[in-house]
Amino acid sequence: MPDFHKLESLIPVAPLALIVMDSAKDLGEKVNNHLSSFRHALHTLPSDPAFRDYVKDDYRVSYQNPRFGSGESKVTLTESIRGKDVFILADVMNHSLTYKMHGYTNYYSPDDHYQDLKRVIAAINGKARRINIIMPFLYEGRQHHKNNRESLDAAVMFKELHEMGITNFLTFDAHDPRISNAAPISGFDNFMASPQFFKSLITNIEDFVVDKNNLTVISPDEGALDRAVYFANVLGVNTGMFYKRRDYSKVVNGSNPIVAHEYLGDDIEGKDVIIIDDMISSGSSMIDTSKQLKKRGAKRVYICTTFGLFTNGIDIFDKGYEEGAFDALITTNLIYQTPEYADRPYYIVADMSKFLATVIDFVNHDASLSYVITPTESIQDLLKKVNDKA
Repeated sequence: MPDFHKLESLIPVAPLALIVMDSAKDLGEKVNNHLSSFRHALHTLPSDPAFRDYVKDDYRVSYQNPRFGSGESKVTLTESIRGKDVFILADVMNHSLTYKMHGYTNYYSPDDHYQDLKRVIAAINGKARRINIIMPFLYEGRQHHKNNRESLDAAVMFKELHEMGITNFLTFDAHDPRISNAAPISGFDNFMASPQFFKSLITNIEDFVVDKNNLTVISPDEGALDRAVYFANVLGVNTGMFYKRRDYSKVVNGSNPIVAHEYLGDDIEGKDVIIIDDMISSGSSMIDTSKQLKKRGAKRVYICTTFGLFTNGIDIFDKGYEEGAFDALITTNLIYQTPEYADRPYYIVADMSKFLATVIDFVNHDASLSYVITPTESIQDLLKKVNDKA
């Protein structure tokens, strides 16, 4: 684990202020509690003015975000953030919030959340010492490359926020981190949830064995291969992948439909399999992949995904679990999850709040993030605990 006591010798950039957007309230509360716990546990702090208001019970700054009947909105900060190191936490995928427009009830879209984020930045109006954006799910992250006359939305978003004055942008499992090239002198950090996946597996799954004879890590497509190879190499196990064969003559719901999944890799008969990916959208592709693995003789199948969107609901996973297609689904709380999903017997939530609080604490001190950006040491520490028990 990172040594938080080392931060005592590093002067913070400025007093910490956490603005939690309405879209991320539950996660923000947990992050705030961890930050307070970290700092209350530190040794005696220097009398340096830089450590003024360093230890607090609550770092959150409240704001108001009313909407007019026309659907337009504004943001008002209810307290001063002058000279502070501001971290804004936003979940652009929260589909549970509503607002009234011309008498009708509308649900927030990612576009609505993004506009509210820009309103908060505009309300700060150059008063903060630094503005750091924490957007776990990268807004428009899937539109990260340009073909023909398409828009390049992810890069446009990042460039726009940079021009509004942000200093750092923190996200998780970006489809393509190279969108940071749109504003190359702005900070852009992309984190992985691999240690939390592994911790959830060894905590919740009995007789979980990690070696080449008992475990394989699978990528469900070409795009997720890098993270699967990394995870497998750190665990010291083999990896494989599925190739998605698509029908490029059709477009359904914005993408070419998948015709079949072709498996490339070693024999998995009798082994546990981890499927690791950045997101689940509708889930049909993931269930199909799981079924194919079981047909090939996989003992147990564990699905690990950073963002469980479940755009068509979770019924397909209920059915898949009943049919034995997979044995557990692990996803993070970085984005909003429908509360009743957690009641499923196969549904495991990997809590990212402590990890996120650690990142905020280190960024506030301008300390190295090498430990959390490439969490090899953390995974190996967990692996050692598993091996010691065996």
